[in-house]
Amino acid sequence: MELRMKELTRQFGGFTAVDHISLTMTNGVYGLLGVNGAGKTTLMRMICTLLQPTEGEILFNGQNIFKMDADYRKILGYLPQEFGFYPEFTVKDYLFYIAALKGLRPAVARKRVKELIIRTGLSKYTGRKMKKLSGGIKRRAGIAQAMLNDPKILVLDEPTAGLDPNERIRFRNLISELSEERLVLLSTHIVSDVEYIAGEILLMKDGALIRQGTADELIRSMTEKVWLCRVEKSAVPALMKNYKVSNIRTGTHGTELRIISEKSPVPGSVMEEAALEDVFLHYFGEKGGNNDVLL
Repeated sequence: MELRMKELTRQFGGFTAVDHISLTMTNGVYGLLGVNGAGKTTLMRMICTLLQPTEGEILFNGQNIFKMDADYRKILGYLPQEFGFYPEFTVKDYLFYIAALKGLRPAVARKRVKELIIRTGLSKYTGRKMKKLSGGIKRRAGIAQAMLNDPKILVLDEPTAGLDPNERIRFRNLISELSEERLVLLSTHIVSDVEYIAGEILLMKDGALIRQGTADELIRSMTEKVWLCRVEKSAVPALMKNYKVSNIRTGTHGTELRIISEKSPVPGSVMEEAALEDVFLHYFGEKGGNNDVLL
């Protein structure tokens, strides 16, 4: 199985949201990582045939997905950032409703709904109305609806946004289980969501793919180093202005900062082993005032 993008571009007026992306994906989990506004959602909406590309094409096993039309959508599962539902529907009603929209035969729908309720941990919530669900449980229902047709391609747009740490861990484990024998594309700006489950990570910035590879390959691609610095609190503002700072911890003996820099930022800095969060800061972080969104 192969999903291939060739010079894929999407423009809105004079703004280019996706800029000549060429990429080939097969089975496994792909993590699409970037800051908000990088073009991730636009790319995913084209993969799901919700937006036509301005230029380029997307091919599934050599066939243009827009020409495949319904045949392509039969093998596609999609969980957008915000998915629609009738608030008065129970979880079970909602899943049977989506199954009908997807054209599943009643016998198949009953089997799939039963399987997915168990697999997504929804057994206790089947009779609860959708409007009464917490964010985490609602997300479980969202992934269940995306899996109803047993898709070969599963597209998940910011699936853990707004979830607490326990729900995020549960969701990542669920995605890992569901990734067998299918292609999963997971978009996020939360590094830990892809660090452990994605076989390949795609870094997207300003509509373009700027780097791709395994977590280890991306870490090795860094041209800057990671430094652990202990300074007086009064020195922090200047360091924040002049360096990419990923973490700050203040204690009784001063302030500890984790800084991305080619050279030691202050005397006595200790070089640290880089992690994927450092890669994110290396490629997407900026000096002087924008670190608040990265801490």
